[in-house]
Amino acid sequence: MRNYRKEYDEYHSQPKQKKRRAGRNAARRKMVSAGKAKKGDGKDVHHKDRNPMNNKSNNLKVTTKAKNRSVKKKG
Repeated sequence: MRNYRKEYDEYHSQPKQKKRRAGRNAARRKMVSAGKAKKGDGKDVHHKDRNPMNNKSNNLKVTTKAKNRSVKKKG
């Protein structure tokens, strides 16, 4: 059985992961304010350089969840 509490305590609550999550949330807000995404549209905001801290306009793109989450991970 998966222990979500332990997973949060050991990974998601780390300062580095909090900053990365905040970067992803900021990117989403930026695209919503630009009119490229809407709340509940079922889309993801994709970072072309795979860095959630880089929220420049030329690095962000709205894609489907399936396409964004099926990208092969490097390394």
